[in-house]
Amino acid sequence: MLFFVFLSFWVPAVLTSGQVWPLNSTPRKTVTLSNRGHVFQEEGVWNYTTMLLMEDEGVLILGAREAIFALDLNNITHKKAMVKWEVASEMQRICILKGKTQTECHNYIQILHKMSNDTMFICGTNAFNPTCDIMSYKDGKLMLEGKQQDGKGKCPFDPFQRCASEFVDGQLYSATSMDLLGSEPVVIQNFTESLTSWLNEPNFIGMKHVAEGDDNPEGDDDKIYLFFNEKAVEYDAYSKMEVSRVARVCKGDVGGQQTLQKNWTAFLKAHLDCPVLQTRLPLLIQDVFLFCPDTWKTCMFYGVFTPQGEMPEYSAVCAYRIQDIRDVFSKGQFKMLYTSSLSEKWGKYYGHLPASHPGACSNSKTRESLDLPDETLRDHPLMDQAVKPSEQPLVVKKGAAFTRIVVASTTALDGSSHQVMFIGTASGSVLKAVNYDGKMVIIEEVQLFKQSEPVKILRLSVTLGQLYAGSEEAMVQMPLSTCDHYASCMDCVLARDPYCGWDLSAERCIAIKNIHPDKHSEVVQSLRDGNAARCPAVGMQTESTTVIKTFYPGNEVRLLCQPGSNLARVQWSVNNHTIQNSNKYHNLHNNLLILNASDSDAGFYTCTSVESSNGNDYVIQTATYELRLGNFMEHPLVQPQAQKQQKCLSFLSILAIIPTLMLLALVVWNFYKGHFADQRSSKKAEESPQSVSVRQEPLQIVQESSTEITINRIAESPDVTNQHN
Repeated sequence: MLFFVFLSFWVPAVLTSGQVWPLNSTPRKTVTLSNRGHVFQEEGVWNYTTMLLMEDEGVLILGAREAIFALDLNNITHKKAMVKWEVASEMQRICILKGKTQTECHNYIQILHKMSNDTMFICGTNAFNPTCDIMSYKDGKLMLEGKQQDGKGKCPFDPFQRCASEFVDGQLYSATSMDLLGSEPVVIQNFTESLTSWLNEPNFIGMKHVAEGDDNPEGDDDKIYLFFNEKAVEYDAYSKMEVSRVARVCKGDVGGQQTLQKNWTAFLKAHLDCPVLQTRLPLLIQDVFLFCPDTWKTCMFYGVFTPQGEMPEYSAVCAYRIQDIRDVFSKGQFKMLYTSSLSEKWGKYYGHLPASHPGACSNSKTRESLDLPDETLRDHPLMDQAVKPSEQPLVVKKGAAFTRIVVASTTALDGSSHQVMFIGTASGSVLKAVNYDGKMVIIEEVQLFKQSEPVKILRLSVTLGQLYAGSEEAMVQMPLSTCDHYASCMDCVLARDPYCGWDLSAERCIAIKNIHPDKHSEVVQSLRDGNAARCPAVGMQTESTTVIKTFYPGNEVRLLCQPGSNLARVQWSVNNHTIQNSNKYHNLHNNLLILNASDSDAGFYTCTSVESSNGNDYVIQTATYELRLGNFMEHPLVQPQAQKQQKCLSFLSILAIIPTLMLLALVVWNFYKGHFADQRSSKKAEESPQSVSVRQEPLQIVQESSTEITINRIAESPDVTNQHN
């Protein structure tokens, strides 16, 4: 159901490239912020998503919901100043009457730019009534100067609608919406703006100023580059699909002469491609970072991209050279809307192009673009050719979506320069990644916020070597690198962190920038190869560090062994014999499980953490256990059971003795009463010889009591005697 024409264009473009790159890159280590950095939160304040670094003043200006803070750049927990910018209660009431929620009807700071050394231009949503003001930071105090102005066209109405802006030579360039519903997108600077037809339901991402007029033999103008996503118009479809775009305008563009008065004459846009083979639809850009190591000619745009409605979710990072973007806009063909009685369709424009390329900036040699017909400038804003990345995607990873990116450059021990990417994710973490000759290395993933708190903004201070991140709930500061957290030479070298190297003499991981050139030979660093052969071998732990563990027959025994990294594998041996998975042994991720242990399982168990790098295996850490068979009766579970059984036997013995004592007492009592003596006398009397004339007489048993029984003879009556006679 999706875009047959588009698929016929998209799929061959990526499948015929012949490029294959690893997917789902795994961070070597996953760590928490812990004592690596600082966290700033203010009770009752939310949305820490606007930042301005003022390094000259040593402060970071942080815009949040109805509050602005001045924080110490070296330690953001030190709040230097704060100012509130709250919505008036009446304005909030009106906002709610318009159908907005209580949450939406606050003042969210969205625009924050430096104007001079101590003044800033600031805008907030102000309960769907965007407003701007001038703010100063002087003598350690923040102050809104009360010079409020209408923020329409500068700041969005909706606090959850993204916008983009740049402040260049005292002028604000912004891309936002002009109405409360967010249905009138515009790219504007003062009185010069875009036509509504040039944008199709855009989602603005970022805006960057490139000073292309500097050191330019053609006297070309500076450019403002805009990155956004919008509904595609060039592909036939049953439903709408989004694509990523890059657009540009010239800084000196003041509009056309006729119908394009107050509208850009240099506005052009092109499809921004970041191809990933496993995705059917183009990925969408979420953030962009401008990296210029030298002059503007060396500038690169780094963008993070996420899929649209696809699983599995692969995010990617692509980089674009400024010259490649310039070539598409300055030398490429255009698309044009072809109409007929049955349909409208965008296709490549094959008509005549004037010598002065539409969209070109006026320069010192020509101003011909101003003389082009307005329809030429108005009807061809879309380029036919897509902007391709400088190489295959630098990072492709499945999992939490990428949200933000910044890039820092550092010099390695051998003098080579490397770009380190810090990538924010939707799960509140930051990935630290470097691409070495087409091979991606994710050095670590640092969890900054809760899993449910996406990273909403990233800012970088190269001077201080600090990274600043913001979310809805908090703001975090962390160093670009913490070399002392690498515990061993293997750990330090295999991390392939360009900021760090292992000092063999000092036996610790140190920052490369602090190493004197004369000491380079004593430091181990191998970024491209990850070769740790110069590191001392990790020896077996001595007996004093062996962990003694007692087990008992029939028990389940678990021996812990945390791998040295996410890339390491764990190997177990017992008494120097390798352990394989079986019904008895289960080698899990971070432990060995022994089922139904017996006395034969006693011995020495060794866990070895092995990490591979470029075909070589390195032992990065070991752990040793001595498993001893315990005395069953001393088992902490057996002893209570034995005590319980002993108590039970004692109780049964008591129960058996009580009846015996009662019986004995009864016998004694009967002897005392003489009952047993009378019975013996009677028996002897019966057994003695009697006269033949005396006959045995019937007995009558009379029960006199429950314990006494007597036997009486029945006297012979005359009648009886006579009967016998």
